[in-house]
Amino acid sequence: MQQFFSFITTGFRGSGAPVMFVILVILFAAIGLAIERVWYLYFKCGLNTKSFMNGVSRYLMAGEIDKAIKLASSVKWPIAKVVSVVLNNRGKGTKAIQRAVDEVYLTEAPKVQKFLVFLQVFSNLSVLVGLLGTIYGFMEAFDSLANIPAAQRAQALAGAIAVVMSSTMWGLIGAIFAIFAHAILSNKADKILEELDEKSLKLINLVEE
Repeated sequence: MQQFFSFITTGFRGSGAPVMFVILVILFAAIGLAIERVWYLYFKCGLNTKSFMNGVSRYLMAGEIDKAIKLASSVKWPIAKVVSVVLNNRGKGTKAIQRAVDEVYLTEAPKVQKFLVFLQVFSNLSVLVGLLGTIYGFMEAFDSLANIPAAQRAQALAGAIAVVMSSTMWGLIGAIFAIFAHAILSNKADKILEELDEKSLKLINLVEE
């Protein structure tokens, strides 16, 4: 365990330290962005939208539209905003309701997809900065080998390789995290937007009937 910890921290020593700190900044930025998106997509967009929609449907089937509107107004989820505009525009015709839903969608969709593209940017930057640190480390290592006795070159080269490989490893760690987070969060965002389309259409049909 001590040897592993020593290896992963070798990149922070010597002239390669600035590159390593850049990689860490990228990694922490990706982690912070992922946490913010998890909070928004999994909590602020609704923990149990299925139960919410079941409640709205029960009120509508019972003819208690005012209670359905009150329920929709009690939360700030995207799906609740869609329900509100559908119910508040009932009786104005399908086209009018659809226009109101489209306005909500155009407002909420950018919020749902916000910042996700930056996770892809962070993954690419992490890899590229890691490779940059590796190349720079090798250039510096081979340059320094020319100034030491031949008997010490093998040991010096081994130490230099450990340092530059640490840079590559941290770059890959940052990239792997960003790619994984982007895949999970993008999938969740797509499901939220698909749910908005599906539920709004079903609700419009139910209200019109």
